[in-house]
Amino acid sequence: MGNSSQGLLLKKAALFAAAISLSLVVGCKSKPKAEESTDATATTTTNTTPEIDSTPMSFDAQGSDSGKINGLQTINFDYDKSALSADAKKKVQGNVDWLKTKNNVNIQIEGHCDNRGSIEYNLSLGERRAQAVKAYMVSLGINGSKISIISYGKEKPLSNDDSDAAQSKNRRANFVPISQ
Repeated sequence: MGNSSQGLLLKKAALFAAAISLSLVVGCKSKPKAEESTDATATTTTNTTPEIDSTPMSFDAQGSDSGKINGLQTINFDYDKSALSADAKKKVQGNVDWLKTKNNVNIQIEGHCDNRGSIEYNLSLGERRAQAVKAYMVSLGINGSKISIISYGKEKPLSNDDSDAAQSKNRRANFVPISQ
């Protein structure tokens, strides 16, 4: 290919890139506001904001960590592990049994860690813990769409004490019921 052909290709590529950039900018405009009627007979406006359900939750917002939801237990993990122990599997089975009796309830599994390790590492470990619990619950017959997960890493400890016993309480999966 000659220099003039390469130059032409470069110009075409630059024009193509500019066109793509322009289309992205134009395509990303904010959603247009509803036009207001200038008709003197129009006296009502349409409210498109969805109503917020003001029904109070029948569950403690702390979920299984609160110890107040009969039949729902927090799952604890060994240091730096996301595998379920035999005891943890028994508790998950109990939580599955509880959830099966609550047709109008979904569950959020919160993954937590102790204060050792970086923020990034603990967020990842908390997510692996929540995923492990969710996978086991699905294997026991719970529809995966009823379960959401979130990792808080080390950001929401149950105990701020640095003893091993206190830190072991922070390595957990908490279950928070969410009414549909």
